[in-house]
Amino acid sequence: MVSGATSLNLVRDELFATMEEAESSLEHFIADRHNGSLLQQAVENLHQVRGTLNLIELTGAELLAQEVLDQATDIPAGAGEERDVQLSALSNALHVLRRYLENVEAHRQEMPELLLPAINDLRQAGGQPALPESFFFSVRLDHARPRTAPAKVDGAVRESEGRRLRHMYQVGLLGFIREQNPQASLKLMGRALTRVDSLFANEPRGRLCWVGAAAVEAQVDGQLLARKSRKQLFSRIDRELKQMLINGQYEAPRGLLKELLYLVALAGTRGPQATALSEVFGLAPLPFTDHLLEEEYQRLAGPGQAVMRSLSSAIREELNSLKDMLDLIERGTLQSDSLNSLHALLGKLSKTLGMVGLSSAGNSLNAQLHVVAGWSEASPPQPQALNKLADAVLYVEGMVASLESGERREVRANPAQPGNEAESFAQHQLNEARIVVVDEAQAGLALAKRAITAYLESGGERMHLSNVPFSLQAVRGGLWFLDQERAALLVGACADYIQRQMFDAPQMPSEQMLETLADALSSLEYYLEAGAVMRPETQPSVLDLAAESVRALGMPLEA
Repeated sequence: MVSGATSLNLVRDELFATMEEAESSLEHFIADRHNGSLLQQAVENLHQVRGTLNLIELTGAELLAQEVLDQATDIPAGAGEERDVQLSALSNALHVLRRYLENVEAHRQEMPELLLPAINDLRQAGGQPALPESFFFSVRLDHARPRTAPAKVDGAVRESEGRRLRHMYQVGLLGFIREQNPQASLKLMGRALTRVDSLFANEPRGRLCWVGAAAVEAQVDGQLLARKSRKQLFSRIDRELKQMLINGQYEAPRGLLKELLYLVALAGTRGPQATALSEVFGLAPLPFTDHLLEEEYQRLAGPGQAVMRSLSSAIREELNSLKDMLDLIERGTLQSDSLNSLHALLGKLSKTLGMVGLSSAGNSLNAQLHVVAGWSEASPPQPQALNKLADAVLYVEGMVASLESGERREVRANPAQPGNEAESFAQHQLNEARIVVVDEAQAGLALAKRAITAYLESGGERMHLSNVPFSLQAVRGGLWFLDQERAALLVGACADYIQRQMFDAPQMPSEQMLETLADALSSLEYYLEAGAVMRPETQPSVLDLAAESVRALGMPLEA
């Protein structure tokens, strides 16, 4: 790698001049598509660029140049609109390649992973499959797994348990794909894979769940981005689970295992599963993080979330100025210049909010413009009108916060109609109160799970369960308050099981039954964490999953 970065300086001037000629020829061809000589000139220059990058052994840059060359060669003279996407991808790829080489020259460090998005954009435009994230990653896949104690479950029960746990994985996967609290969704997926792994630990087909569970753990602990490629990767695990459960001779595809191991290496975390896997496969943390890759690629390709954060900060500064003006007006220090500035600032903010997609917030301020235009020293604002403007500003402030709150758990408020900001704010306050109840319910479920773990580890010491039925009944009451009758019924069934089969019973249930109880509580916990109490229509299958686990415990449920 060092030799490639060092050698770049020797050929820099000629290489960059050739790239400029290629870009210029391509731009002129896009404008004059019947001029085949322009396209031919671009192709010849690209041949030279690729050859130079091959000579100095800049592997990633050479690969991108080869993809650009292949795509350019595929385009005929006289290409019509059907080639616009391909031509756009070519222009973008050349821009990224130039910026990448400038970075390599400045920092003497290669990072070919940065070029994969541009490479895959090109391949997609040309109808080719994308290269995997792990393309530049190397690992041996034939390391043996240490043997573990298998779960004591007969064949028929194992098959039904496998189906139920695959359903659990699917519920979490759906939430992850939709980005509805992805962290909670991933935890549910990880639990499902860990549980399936316990059923098939010492069989070759269990290898998928062993590696997959560590990858999910790494995705959570490393806070890796929910990229499209990762959603597709975890979706593929679901399809493979189906094959694994019906085929006793199943073996996971090597490419899939490599992709999962790459996520573990990329996260570089020390969770129990990722640590064990890293020791077996000899994985070392990579010299970059997922977020560093994203930031660097955004620098290469154009503006990203950093721009939105800067924009949000600028808008909030103007909102603060707006609030200062309102404060002065309320105190009676009213001047014509201040009113003119207030009107101008309202108009400016209204347009800016519309441009960034917050049209409801922009409309709220825009509706106040004609009111403010009527204010003057001779006709000062009435308290009611001033309060309405203050309500609109508070509403806008809350909406602007969403530009920066990427992972904040909240309910998206319905857009407020101009003049109804106070009602929207009151609804927001009600939702905040509901969130407090949900938080208490989550705490109750987490307490129950910890108590069950302590009960199991102590060999059935019932003192660990003394407060659990009472806590779960309190959770049940909170869910009734939130009009969540079905969720409340399921929590109540778990509380009854703990009271009858664990606290009052002379013998502790089997480990398998305790795991099933934990599955039920995990499903309910996920239901709350994923915000389904606020949007119950988005997560109907989560409660179905909890009900499956409760029935597996032998607890009756009302129809």
